[in-house]
Amino acid sequence: MRRVGWLFLAALIGSLAWAQAPMRGGTLQIAVDSSPAGLDPHVATAFATFVVIGNIYEGLTEVDEGLRVRPALAESWKVSPDGLTYTFKLRSGVTFHNGQAFDSKDVVASFNRVRDPKTGSPVASRFNLVKEVRANGPQEVVFELSQPFSPFLSELAGLSIVPSEYVAGGGDLQRRAVGTGPFQFREWVPDTYIQLERNPRYWRQGRPYLDALRFNIVPDAATRQIGVSSGTYHFLPNIDPSLAVTLKNAPGVKLYQTQDLAYSLLGMNVTRKPFDNPRVREALNYAIDRKALVQAVYFGNGVPGGPLSPALKGWASPISAFPCYNTNPAKARELLRQAGYPGGVDFTILTLGSVKTVVDAAQVLQAQLAAAGFRAKIEILELGKFVQEWRNSNFDAFASLNGGSADPDGYLFRTFSTGGSTNVFKYSDARVDQLLNQGRTATTLDARRKIYAELQVKLACQGPIAHLVYGTLFSAARENVQGFKPVPTRSLLYLRDTWLAR
Repeated sequence: MRRVGWLFLAALIGSLAWAQAPMRGGTLQIAVDSSPAGLDPHVATAFATFVVIGNIYEGLTEVDEGLRVRPALAESWKVSPDGLTYTFKLRSGVTFHNGQAFDSKDVVASFNRVRDPKTGSPVASRFNLVKEVRANGPQEVVFELSQPFSPFLSELAGLSIVPSEYVAGGGDLQRRAVGTGPFQFREWVPDTYIQLERNPRYWRQGRPYLDALRFNIVPDAATRQIGVSSGTYHFLPNIDPSLAVTLKNAPGVKLYQTQDLAYSLLGMNVTRKPFDNPRVREALNYAIDRKALVQAVYFGNGVPGGPLSPALKGWASPISAFPCYNTNPAKARELLRQAGYPGGVDFTILTLGSVKTVVDAAQVLQAQLAAAGFRAKIEILELGKFVQEWRNSNFDAFASLNGGSADPDGYLFRTFSTGGSTNVFKYSDARVDQLLNQGRTATTLDARRKIYAELQVKLACQGPIAHLVYGTLFSAARENVQGFKPVPTRSLLYLRDTWLAR
């Protein structure tokens, strides 16, 4: 008995030591549902791109698993007393994957590229309060703002720094990504896989542990399920709820979960009938049963939500603040009658076919809306076509997933401000613009919370988006995958800390 006890204790100590000592080497086999449309971080809009480039590129700051802002390529910063001048000290000894040394000129060039209208960057409007950015020597960058901008540090996490010389020399970031991150681009076989390899000069000492990341393009969910269950794949990032339920008790598989900042939505083009009428948009919201969507599409792993994710504690208003979230088809029909549509309306919903949650939500919505007089036709598109139609505002409505941000401004301003860089809905409201500008320039937390509470109420029922569900964000991995942590932004930031036990 004593010998058995000692053997158990030795095994326990050994397992703890093993857990605390990451092993180096190996290729993490990742299965994803679709291929990126391109790799340029300044024009990317799809999760399929971000899942790959998130470990290639870095910003001056980063947002961690607790939605806290941390230093990244900037090791420190100072803010002037009036909140208008931010001075960043850059890390020394950092190089891009092509061997070019990183310094202040790359930060200035990246910022100017994002702000250039020719780039068409979806993050451009996040920085419209920046008056000037300048290099103050190779290791210091100064941002001058026109007004105080409370979320500035968190927004900088979304500004990937690219090598100025590579871009100026005609380098194609869409096909060959070049960043400073823990992994560097090696190969892309379209619709088959993208291979990244360890950055041997990475500035975080000892990281990453893995030799390579291989993103296998596997559109079929059943194939991804079999692959991770059998060990063909090590990791499935940001999986849909139905797959998570299937894998919950699969031998050798573990699930990671956190509250998602992203949400499912029905977006409406307010320049097209019938959605040019706010009463029609309000009617559509009354026609939706969001609790039923949680059960039917998310298998109970989600919550109905408004314009802000419940992950943003202290910011997100409860759904009780939104009258139109009380499902009422009769009320919806009456609003349609008042809007001049007593016989109901016909429209088309574009959907992203590669994301099962989106297709399932569109189909459930189609049935729910029909009871209130909305006759919806669903058109399923592949990723490239969907992004093209979305960018060009060539839709009546679309069903999709949309990303959030660690600060309310990061999502709300670009989406709902007049001319916002992701305001594909062509929405414009003077009061909303006023509140958005006040929200980003207010300097106290209480003032900002009051502003965003009013904004959420105004946007929830008559805005251009019917916010549906914020799901639980799941990722699945083999049991020998160690060190990974999920982030509500869907970032795979912590693949730099991930290792394979053997």
